[in-house]
Amino acid sequence: MHSYLVTVVAALAAAATAVVVVEVVHRLIKRWGRRSVLLTELAEHAHRAAQVAATVLAVQFAIRFSTGYAVGTAWRQVTLHLLVLVVIATSAWLVASLLVVVEDTALARFRVDVPDNRHARRVRTQVVMLRRVTIVVIVILTLGVMLMTFPAVRGIGAGVLTSAGVVGIVAALAAQSLLGNLFAGLQLAFSDAVRLDDVVVVEGEWGRIEELTLSYVVVQIWDDRRLILPTSYFTSTPFQNWTRTEAAVLGTAEFEVDWSVPVQAMREELRRLVESTELWDGRVCVLQVTDATGGMIKIRALVSAASAGALWDLRCLVREHLVAWVRDQRPTAMPRLRAEVGDGAGTLPWQWVRPSRAPRRRAEAEVPDDARLFGGSDDGQARSEAFIGPDEPAPAHR
Repeated sequence: MHSYLVTVVAALAAAATAVVVVEVVHRLIKRWGRRSVLLTELAEHAHRAAQVAATVLAVQFAIRFSTGYAVGTAWRQVTLHLLVLVVIATSAWLVASLLVVVEDTALARFRVDVPDNRHARRVRTQVVMLRRVTIVVIVILTLGVMLMTFPAVRGIGAGVLTSAGVVGIVAALAAQSLLGNLFAGLQLAFSDAVRLDDVVVVEGEWGRIEELTLSYVVVQIWDDRRLILPTSYFTSTPFQNWTRTEAAVLGTAEFEVDWSVPVQAMREELRRLVESTELWDGRVCVLQVTDATGGMIKIRALVSAASAGALWDLRCLVREHLVAWVRDQRPTAMPRLRAEVGDGAGTLPWQWVRPSRAPRRRAEAEVPDDARLFGGSDDGQARSEAFIGPDEPAPAHR
């Protein structure tokens, strides 16, 4: 009985000593790490795991060295085996916590709450995917090490290795879809095709990448619905990524109006509108006639914004304003159908008043920048060079 009492006291003393030592180290790290992100994350995430691992390890050593009187007994072997399993599990927990600390420290250097966050979102996507992979690997290795502590498992190891080829083939066929999504997730993380917070158009829906895992991708649609897609979808199906190179994007607003619309006046009104709103980023403001068939002409307003959300609001604002402008200021330009009755020679006067003098024609050099998409401004010239065809000569710089 005296020997058992000594064992219990030794185990309690070892546990208490481990708890005190870990707590002292924790407080010192918190005091020294007020200005260090690494030490702060270490004190916050690894404290509990280190405390449990150190306590179990201390108890295991105390029982092992204080039970020399019971060598060979069944209760000592079972107790030590259980403690070894707990030590392996808590050590894996500690290793995973340390990896999380390192990853969080790396993420703290890259802010995603800034306008130009493309590089930060790329790093964040890769780190998050690596974290999930490393945790899965740690769990698998931990279970393998724990199973190898059983003599029966070690005895059948040779048979398992012999049949590993057949089992591997069968498992690969059975989990073909799962493995395909797994490799697709890794490909997405490191190919930079899609990142967290990217604005995409998939399945006819416009949204942003909210969550990216090894098996599925969650797209938050603009109306707060969630579209769940397998990761293999983004490696096998075309989709639109509006923010792959930068957050700034272009958008259009189209109008069908009568031939009598004053295009230049409408162009000047668009310019005045975008210059008065903070939604416009100052890059592109172009109004062009893109079609003139079917008794009406189609006018397209092309504008730019710093983000997809701002572009959506800017496009709606352009539509609302120019519709009101045509209705109030140029009512004769509203869409309408004409029916000519009378003289077949076409001598009837038009309904609008002819201008008293012919408008002055602009010279080629006087064409305004907001009348050209591929030229005129520096941005338009760069767009022209980017979209030049393989058999087309590059336009000369003026």
